[in-house]
Amino acid sequence: METKRLSGSEKFAYGIGAVGKDMVYMLSASYILYYYQDIMGISAWIMGVILLIARVFDAFNDPIMGVLVAKTKTKWGKFRPWLFVGTLTNAIILYFMFAAPPSLNGGGLVAYAACFYIIWGVTYTMMDIPYWSMVPAFTDSGKERENLSALARTCAGVGSAIITIITVMAVTSIGSAMAAKTTDLATINLNDYQTTVYVTERNDAQVPTGNMVEITDGVGDITIAADQSEFDEAITFNQDNADYTITINGLELNGDNSAMNVVLDSVDSEDAAAIVYVNEEQYATLTAADEALSISGDISSTKEVERLGYKYFSLIVAVLFFVFILITCLRIKEKSSVDMKTATVKEMFTSLVQNDQAMTMVIAIVLVNTAVYITSNLLIYFFKYDLGGASWTGNYTLFNTFGGGMQIISMIIFFPLLRKFFSIMKVFYISVASAIIGYVILLVMALLGVDNVYPFFVPGFFIFAAVGMLNVIVTVFLANTVDYGELKNGRRDESVIFSMQTFVVKLASGVAALIASICLSVFHISESDSAIEAVDGSLVQGVSKMVAGFVDSVGTIVTENSVVGLRMTMTLLPILALIIAVVVFKKKYILTDEKLEEITAELKNRA
Repeated sequence: METKRLSGSEKFAYGIGAVGKDMVYMLSASYILYYYQDIMGISAWIMGVILLIARVFDAFNDPIMGVLVAKTKTKWGKFRPWLFVGTLTNAIILYFMFAAPPSLNGGGLVAYAACFYIIWGVTYTMMDIPYWSMVPAFTDSGKERENLSALARTCAGVGSAIITIITVMAVTSIGSAMAAKTTDLATINLNDYQTTVYVTERNDAQVPTGNMVEITDGVGDITIAADQSEFDEAITFNQDNADYTITINGLELNGDNSAMNVVLDSVDSEDAAAIVYVNEEQYATLTAADEALSISGDISSTKEVERLGYKYFSLIVAVLFFVFILITCLRIKEKSSVDMKTATVKEMFTSLVQNDQAMTMVIAIVLVNTAVYITSNLLIYFFKYDLGGASWTGNYTLFNTFGGGMQIISMIIFFPLLRKFFSIMKVFYISVASAIIGYVILLVMALLGVDNVYPFFVPGFFIFAAVGMLNVIVTVFLANTVDYGELKNGRRDESVIFSMQTFVVKLASGVAALIASICLSVFHISESDSAIEAVDGSLVQGVSKMVAGFVDSVGTIVTENSVVGLRMTMTLLPILALIIAVVVFKKKYILTDEKLEEITAELKNRA
C-alpha cells in the first residue's frame, strides 16, 4: 500500500468533519426529548419509549451498515460515497425532526416524532461508520493513525461542547427574531372575563403553605400576547412558556421572584383563573395593609419563540454539518483499497460470551454512560424548573460552558497527569469516586435550596472532570480486552469489540432517555410550575380545585411538579449506577498493567 504522510490541510479536513458530526449528534441526544416533550407537548413516557426503541434499533443497524460499506466499490472509493450521501440525508432529516408542524397533535405528532427520529438514527449511522472506518485507507503507520484518531476524537469533543454551550441561548435569540417576523400575534385581556386571581404563599421549598387570598373585583388590565394558534383551544400560560410582569398593589412580580399560571377554557368562555405564587415575605407585604388587592400586568408567550428557535437553529447546524463533511470528502483521498472487517450481530454477542473481560467492560460502559446520560437529559429541566427564573437560559449556558471546558481539560491534562502517578485502574476508581462526590454535593446543594448557579460549579467540577477521564479510560480498557481475547480464543476481535462499544453506548443512551422520561412523567415536570388537571373538562375548575386542596391541606401537599423527584432522579440513580459499575469492575476485571505485560509477552512468543 503506497501512502504518504498526511498534510496539515488533510488533518484539518478530517478533524472539521468530526466537529460537524458531533454537533449534530449532541443536538439530537441532548435536546430531542426537551423539544418534543416540553415544546410540542408529547407525553414524557411516550417520548421515552420512542427514544429507547429508536436507539436500540439504531444500535442493531450498525453492523448491517458496516456490511454494506464493506461491499461498496466505486470510482470515488468505498467510504466517501456513503459519507456524502449519509451526511446529506441526515442533515435534511435533522431539520425536519426539529421542525414538526405546529398543527400536528396527538397520534399524528407521535408518529411524526417516531418516524423522523428513527430515520435520523439510520442516516447518522450511514455516515458515522464510514467516517471512522476510512482511516486506514489514507494513513500509513500505526502511529499516524493513532494521532489522527486522537485528533478526530478531540475535534468531536469540541463539536459536542459547542452545541452544549450555545444551544439554549442561540434558540432564544433566533426564535425571538423569527417570531417577530412570522407569528400572527393576537392579544386578549383578562379584564374582559370573569377572572379570579389566587395569590398563594409558598415556602422556600416551593410548597404552598395554605395561605391564600382571592382577587376578583380588583382585576385590572392583564394583557396576554401570543400567536393566534395558541388561542385556538384551551389556554394556559405560565412562567415557563411566557414572560410576564405583574403588579399587585405596587409590588412588581416577574419570573425571577415569583411564579404564575393563567388558564381559560377557550377565548370564547366567560371565566378565567390565575394563580400567582409569592414567597412568604411578599405575601406578608401584600396582606399587611388593610386594603383590597388589585392586579394588572402584561404576559407574552415564549412558546412560539422556542419552537421557531429550534427549527432554524437545527437548520443552521445541518448546513454547517454538510459543509464540514463536504470539506472532508473533497480533501481526503482514499489512497488504497482497504478490506474492512465487519461483524454481524451474532458475531458481536458470540465474541462477548467468549471474552469475559469484554463482557465486564460492556456492562461497565452501559452503567457509566447511563449515569451520565440521565444527568445530561435532566439538566435542562433542573435549570428551567428548579433553579428557574427569567435568567435560567443564561445560567444553563454558563454551567454547560464550564462543564464542557472541564471535560476537555480532564482529557488533555488531568488524565495524563494522574496516569504518571497511578495505574489506569486506580485512575478509573478515582474518576468514579470524583463523579459520586460531585453527585452527592449536587444533591445536598439542591435540597438546601441553593439558587445561584456559581456554587454548582463545585459539583460540576467533580462530575465533568470524571466524565472526561472516563471517556478515555473505558476506551483503553476495551482495547485491552482485544489482546486478552486473542490470547484466550486465538483470534483478534478488534472490529467486533469496537462495534459493540457503539451498540452499548446507544443502548445506555436509550435507557437513560426512558428513565428521564419516566421521571418527567411521574413528577409532572412539564410546562407548568403547577400542573393543572381539568375538572369536568374545565381548566378553570381545575385551578379552583387545586387551590382548595392547598388551603384544606394547610400546605402538606407538594405540588405535582415536585422538583424533589427531579433532584433525586438526576443524582441518586447515577450514584447507584456508578456504584454497581465499580462493584462489577472490581470483581471481574483482571487486566492490570502487569497482566497486560504478561499477555503481550505471551502473544509475542506465540508469533
